[in-house]
Amino acid sequence: MNDTCMNDTHLNDIHWMSAADLGRAYRAGTLTPEVVVDRLLERIARFDGAINAFVSVDAEQARAQARAATRDMAMGIWRSPLHGVPVGIKDLIDIAGQVTSCHSRLMLDRVATRDATVVTRLRDAGAILLGKLALHEFAIGGPSDDAAYPPARNPWDTRHQTGGSSSGSGAAVAAGFVPLALGTDTGGSIRNPAGHCGVAGLKPTYGAVSRHGVFPLCFTLDHVGPMARCVEDLALAMNVLAAHDPADPGSAPAPARDHLSEMDAGLAGLRFGIVRHFHEHDARASDEVINAIDRCGETLARAGARVTDVRLPPLGHFTMAQRVIFHSESWAVHAQWLRTRPADYSYIARRKLMVGAFLGAGDYVQAERWRKQLIEATDQALQDVDVLVVANSFESASALGNEAEFTRTYSRHARSPFNLTGHPALALMCGLSANGLPLSVQFVGRSGADPVLLRAGAGFERHSDWSRSHPPMPFPQAA
Repeated sequence: MNDTCMNDTHLNDIHWMSAADLGRAYRAGTLTPEVVVDRLLERIARFDGAINAFVSVDAEQARAQARAATRDMAMGIWRSPLHGVPVGIKDLIDIAGQVTSCHSRLMLDRVATRDATVVTRLRDAGAILLGKLALHEFAIGGPSDDAAYPPARNPWDTRHQTGGSSSGSGAAVAAGFVPLALGTDTGGSIRNPAGHCGVAGLKPTYGAVSRHGVFPLCFTLDHVGPMARCVEDLALAMNVLAAHDPADPGSAPAPARDHLSEMDAGLAGLRFGIVRHFHEHDARASDEVINAIDRCGETLARAGARVTDVRLPPLGHFTMAQRVIFHSESWAVHAQWLRTRPADYSYIARRKLMVGAFLGAGDYVQAERWRKQLIEATDQALQDVDVLVVANSFESASALGNEAEFTRTYSRHARSPFNLTGHPALALMCGLSANGLPLSVQFVGRSGADPVLLRAGAGFERHSDWSRSHPPMPFPQAA
């Protein structure tokens, strides 16, 4: 097993230990799940008032699960490498007996009657569910003060937003509240907060992870995936999460894959293609982002990878097709409530969702035709390289409360092309801005080749120090 995640972490700093580190400590007998859960709950109680990552913490059930896991381990029962590992769940994913609020006043009385498939799989693996995490309302809103709960704040500087929509998931992992969290991704909602919060986030191949029991936003764009502080933990999570589920019509009947199988193979011989025109010409990124992507390519080349430039169709072609499908499908989900209870949405969510009311069937059909052509073009590019290197956000995280800056910067990214095409995409920290906020790169792989993509991410981590970076402590406080 690679040691990418291993930190020089004293046991007093349990909160920075990765899921893989915790599993190794459990097997060595130097830690128990009870100790870990108690430490993390203490940390959440102490610091989450400044971060707002959680909308609910189920301390009683978490401690009960930790006691059970500790007893199992004492008897030599090991369910999986995630046994005893605390996990946070984005609050549009059902946990039986708990409210699935979607961060919305419309859902505050909706108590789930059964677990989502991904939650069932985590339970079966022995993971410990710590609580429900904040998001942008219905996974489409923004960091709104008029939603059901306050917006999550960026642990690197709580005056700044986290990115979304899996805002609480990114913040909780970055703040050391959980080593692992689940998010969802329809137009970049795992990779955006992963990038802005300086953690790793995987949007798997479309259909690889079940969405059954997850409140939908867009039927053909939604993905569920993990967020963690390093790639090894993403692979551990994917070995639990990825499986065919007949209850999800979009689930792919693919053979089981070991997502750890290529983690130690390194970068030598891998072919990377930088999609430079996305962030240098189609929509120019900040100089800080451009320089960070250049340094990423240099790191890959020094490690023995082959690095070239590749071209895809213009970024705007992907964005237009994805936006039409996104707004059409999200309108289909929300049309009834928007007609009868529009005032119960936050302003940002209502404004975004209403766009779909002005699109017609012809728009949707044409966008699906474009989608097929863009999938083929991406597949063609990935015949010549193993991994595409793509900018994530084109700016660092904007300040909370600055609506004009949020509006200007939030759509400046290159994430949505790969929701449209379904290719797996991995976000990794690759630098810091001048004001100390994370910068991020995406690696994009062939459909179904998630283990190769994780190999590439683990190799990059091994040759850079970003995965060992943490927000300054104490967290810079909101003004």
